[in-house]
Formats: sequence, C-alpha cells, structure tokens
Amino acid sequence: MELTFHEKVVMHILLYNTPIRPLVAYGAETWTMKKKEEQILLIFEIKIFRRIYGPKYEDGEWKSRSNRELEEMSKGENIVKWIKGQRISWLGHLERMKEDRMPKKIFDQRIGRNETKRKTQKRMERRSGKRSSSAGSEKMEIDGDRAKWRDIVRQGQSPQRAVAPTEEEEEVVMN
Repeated sequence: MELTFHEKVVMHILLYNTPIRPLVAYGAETWTMKKKEEQILLIFEIKIFRRIYGPKYEDGEWKSRSNRELEEMSKGENIVKWIKGQRISWLGHLERMKEDRMPKKIFDQRIGRNETKRKTQKRMERRSGKRSSSAGSEKMEIDGDRAKWRDIVRQGQSPQRAVAPTEEEEEVVMN
C-alpha cells in the first residue's frame, strides 16, 4: 500500500513532534535562551520542515519553499513557542509543589543580600503569575488552577499576559 504525499507529510510531522523536538529541547525548562539561540533553533526547525514538505512545482519548474510558506504550513507553531510553553508548564508545576520539596525551596529563595523587600515581592509576583489589580488590594491568582495553566501553556504566553490587563493598560491599548 503506497502512502499519499499528505499521509507522508503527516507521518513525518508526527515523527518530528514526538521524538525529535523533545530530544532537541531536552531540559529547556531551565535554559537561559538568548535571541541567537532562538534563531539557531528556528533555523534547525525550518530545515526539518523544508525536508518534510519538499520543493514545490510552480510555473513548470521546481522551487524551494520560502520560510514564510513553511511557517504558514506549520500553523505558526515553532520550537521556541513550544519551549516557552514547557517553561510555563514547569512554572505551574513549581507553584503547585509542596513547600518542603527542594526545587520549590530553590525557586522561592532570595538571591543576593542587597535586594529590597519590594523588589523581591515584585519578582515573586511576576514568577507566580499574580498581579495586583488596579485598586492594588486584591490579587488575581492563576497558579492553583490547572485548567487555566493548561490554556496558557497551549497559547505559549507568559502568565502575566494571560491575566486580565489593568484599566491603565487597557487605556494605553485603546489610545
């Protein structure tokens, strides 16, 4: 039984997403990625997609697919967004972890002795996905809600972006 082109592409994409991408991104939750490393990963992924989708036949000649075409074919998903989703997933795991676990202790510890209490509090709010409301009295928490975390991970966005914007931020967007 001969596979169609579409079936072969689906099989190769599944093969890429299942063992290859996780292998390349092993331990990515803890990586400090700069733009250069992100570029290297994106170039690697584009090369893989170029091999999977192959050239296109257009106007009587074979042409290589452009990066934009390959990005559209992958529906905007890429390895960098996936890694960021993995990081957010790990952050949610850390937030739900019991206080006596070593990773949680390391995550919560203060680094450096010169930090003020306010700076530390702001950093912890950013990490945990808590944000002060416009009134400043109540906090929005998403760290305990697994379904909300799952949605955030799928979107590949930071927890801060997933929390509703303050009135000031909405005004800036409106203007």
